[in-house]
Amino acid sequence: MTKIKVNTIDLDYLDVGEGETLVLLHGLGSTKKDWDFQIPVFSKKYRLIIPDLRGHGDSGIHKDDFGVSFLTEDIYQLLNKLNISKANFIGFSMGGAVAFQFAISHSQMVNKLIIVNSGPDFNNMGEVGEEMIKTRSEYLETKGIKALADEISTRMFPEESQTQLRNEFKERCGNNNPDTYFKTFITLMSWGLGDKIKKIQNPTLVVSSDMDYTPVSYKESYTKNMQNATLGIVENSRHGVLMDQPESFNKLVLNFLENE
Repeated sequence: MTKIKVNTIDLDYLDVGEGETLVLLHGLGSTKKDWDFQIPVFSKKYRLIIPDLRGHGDSGIHKDDFGVSFLTEDIYQLLNKLNISKANFIGFSMGGAVAFQFAISHSQMVNKLIIVNSGPDFNNMGEVGEEMIKTRSEYLETKGIKALADEISTRMFPEESQTQLRNEFKERCGNNNPDTYFKTFITLMSWGLGDKIKKIQNPTLVVSSDMDYTPVSYKESYTKNMQNATLGIVENSRHGVLMDQPESFNKLVLNFLENE
């Protein structure tokens, strides 16, 4: 466990491997353990910086400083303190929002960008976004964080063969402080880049599962609005593609990093 003071909080992170830097950003309500299937593979060729985002895992939170802008500034200050001037970024779900925002706010520090089952406008997801806000808010108010964690993990990993993945994700999601989770979630759902996405020039890989919450067509539409982006689809996968199809995901990512 390594902690460093950034942006008024103690941020916990892993620093693994050597080579070109690769920053891995986890999803809402989870921790750096989202990347357990990537660390042994990616660390053979890259230096991995893997934080617990603020309010998650072993990282702190300060008052009501929630939202993508704070999450982004945390990573900016972390990289500065580690003397890292340029990196590749992989963002899963909420981590994708942070990666997108980082590419806008600190473009000079970004090499390649990988966005995983995420999007540039959480505030404009239509019925999917509205239903997500309604359902998760009701769960937290009436049933609590552990019931919500059970619902989310069951949707992500419904197969009998995924019992271990489901239980592990349910445990770490259920350990969240309900108030912190809710405020992080609500501020995330109010975030969006809008037309700023067209300014991103970095080579970008958008990864979409064929059975994600949002359809492949959603990722196709914003990929076309970017200057230098390609779409990669992983089959037989739901939202947690880096966990439910790690071999296919890892191969897709490494091919993009090494060959594109």
